[in-house]
Amino acid sequence: MENAKQPYGTVLIKASSILDYLSSKKEPQSLNVIAQETGLTSSTALKILDTLLLIGYVKKHPETKKFELGSALIKYANKYLADLDISKISYPHLKELQNRLDETIHLGILEGDEILTVNKLETKKPIVCLNSRIGLSKPLYCSAMGKAVLAEMSESEVLAYLSRVELKALTETTITESETLVRQLEDITRNGYAVDDSEGEKDVYCLGVSLRMNNKTYGAFSVSVPSYRISPAIKDEIVQAILKTKENIQRELQQNYVFI
Repeated sequence: MENAKQPYGTVLIKASSILDYLSSKKEPQSLNVIAQETGLTSSTALKILDTLLLIGYVKKHPETKKFELGSALIKYANKYLADLDISKISYPHLKELQNRLDETIHLGILEGDEILTVNKLETKKPIVCLNSRIGLSKPLYCSAMGKAVLAEMSESEVLAYLSRVELKALTETTITESETLVRQLEDITRNGYAVDDSEGEKDVYCLGVSLRMNNKTYGAFSVSVPSYRISPAIKDEIVQAILKTKENIQRELQQNYVFI
């Protein structure tokens, strides 16, 4: 009888047990409790936690010295979920939107306080160089997708966001005043779409909408156009197109009972 294959790097298994334990708890946990519950010595658990802390897989509260899962894990979970659900469901609709408009389309998901681009459909028209790519995150306050997501948050969630995030100017037109941003979020709620007028990237005009159902944010998508090419007629055409695309995507989400 052959011996069972031994795993390589048992420290990874120990780290996994710590992450599994933390993921099962709603509150941060102390070192002693983590060590006891995972069958590790305190010294071993601390060494592993220090490494996980270094790479952002856990975070440590400075006052209580307790540990909980860190935000670095979100990008892997979100990427996996995006591949399985929102990217696949939205793709044919976004492709149809691009065929209609022949402009650059972005799909993003919420990651912490930023919007992470998970898909990009390029235009064939001559454009200024867009500083966008799959895997790139942008602040919520200065992107059409991000502002569309913010506009559907509760007042308390928006206030908490503004208390955490500094509104830094990325271009001459970036909104850097909280009051101005809040007023714009109210406009977005009324209109049903968000505008980024060279706020995140100079000479780029974006129109975006969020994908939110049952109090869950599935993501957002936007259409990016060089500023010189935008006009009231073109803007109106894009707005009508993205609102219809949003309706179609959300209808399919509802039919598929997707929960992210």
